[in-house]
Amino acid sequence: MKKTHVILIFFFLVISQKVVAQFTQLEFASGIGKTDFTSFSNRPIDDKKTFSILTLAFFQKYHNKENIIFDELGVQTTAFWNFSKSISIGPSLYYNSVAGFSERISLLFNVKTKRFSLVVIPSVAHLEVSNFINGELVVQIQLTQPLKKEWNALLSAQILTHWDKFSIHSRSFQQIRTGLSYKTTQFGLAADFDQYGKNPITKTSIGFFVRKIFINK
Repeated sequence: MKKTHVILIFFFLVISQKVVAQFTQLEFASGIGKTDFTSFSNRPIDDKKTFSILTLAFFQKYHNKENIIFDELGVQTTAFWNFSKSISIGPSLYYNSVAGFSERISLLFNVKTKRFSLVVIPSVAHLEVSNFINGELVVQIQLTQPLKKEWNALLSAQILTHWDKFSIHSRSFQQIRTGLSYKTTQFGLAADFDQYGKNPITKTSIGFFVRKIFINK
């Protein structure tokens, strides 16, 4: 019942952020191994956009019964101080259905051109269940190549690695997306490579994805 309540909160966040966020990015990816649903949104909270709220929510469901232990749901909200166009810093609260609650402090480095974007987010996290101080790094890369009118070729990757006490591997993944984009819709092939635990167990899923970006000015 508790997990059902968290899932309901997750979908409420997705719907509400679509209305109020400056942008909301929704992605659905499904393959031979698992299905993922991800929401990422950004909402400035002042007219000068000095401060902003970023919300990330995801739900990952494996198809085979033996992999159900790797099912995962997470919701993270971060309050960023944007002290330059490319650098932000701020605290966040993260809930994960496997690891529980953690408090974090994160730096965000952002570089963007017409065809290329790079986001790097190093974080220090305090995990409530273990009282560990952990390290995490997220990297997002996207390349686009114009084809015709509003069509573009697309290649993107998201990489995460999380280490307990900065020395013991806990969780990593590499998500690769390649395909086409038309206006604010992207779709194509998806490949996910997930690693779990101290002696990493690797799970691979190949499939398809569709991603939609909503922009509210």
